[in-house]
Parts: sequence; structure tokens; C-alpha cells
Amino acid sequence: MVKSFDKISGVVFLVISILFITGSLQISGSAYGSAVGPKTYPLILGIILGLLSLRLIYETFKKNTESQKNEKPQMKYKNLGIILISAILYITLLEIIGFVLSTFLFLLVAFQVMEKGKIISSIIIAAVFSIGVYLMYVNLLGGTLPKFSLF
Repeated sequence: MVKSFDKISGVVFLVISILFITGSLQISGSAYGSAVGPKTYPLILGIILGLLSLRLIYETFKKNTESQKNEKPQMKYKNLGIILISAILYITLLEIIGFVLSTFLFLLVAFQVMEKGKIISSIIIAAVFSIGVYLMYVNLLGGTLPKFSLF
């Protein structure tokens, strides 16, 4: 059952990555002639998601049935539901509370769902990632992301 869940997840994420890539290719290029336009970041993320999905599908076909964990399939669906709800909240709150805070909260929830208990390391990784991506995208690539807009 766990193996089929991984296969289904891999196929779903592969379809999402294909939609992401085709959607990003339809975004118009930069008006100022910059090499980094609005479609660059979504295209890169779509390619990464596609590669990771292919890897997941490959690993599930390669995995032997006796090496599987004894985790209940219901727990995997519960975890997937929690991450799905937090992703919807992330999208909803992105413009309201800004990229850094919403990304931090989403990653913190996702890390705790995947591995409960390591709260300090989850906080550090989520903070470094969300601040690092914001600084890299805004300062290095010259893009814009939603700032903290409650005040």
C-alpha cells in the first residue's frame, strides 16, 4: 500500500510539474531585456519538481516489498492532507503576510509533519531557507516578492 501511495504521489507531482513548465513557458519574457524574466523561476521549479517526481517513481519500482516501513497508509494520507491544507493557506496568506513569513510557516509545518520533534532544527532551516530565497531572488536576480504587508 505504501508503495502504491508513493507511485501515485510521484505521478501526480510529475503531472503538476508538466503543467508548471507549460504554464511558465506561456508567461511573457522580461520587458527590459533582462535574462531573468518572470518565467525563469517557475520554469526552474517545474523542472526540479519533475526530476524529483521521476526519481520518486524510479525508487518505488526499485524498492523491495520487505524493505518497506510498517507505517500505516492512513497516516500518510493524513500527512498529505495536512501539507495540502497548509499549502492552500500558504497561497492564501502570501500577499497578506509576505513571502518570508508565509514561507517560514509553511516549511515549519511541513518539516514537523515529515519528522516530528526536531523543532529547533526545523525553525532554523525554515528561517534560513525563506530568508535566503527572498534575499537571493530580490537582491541577486532583481525580482520582487510580496513583503510583510500587515502594517
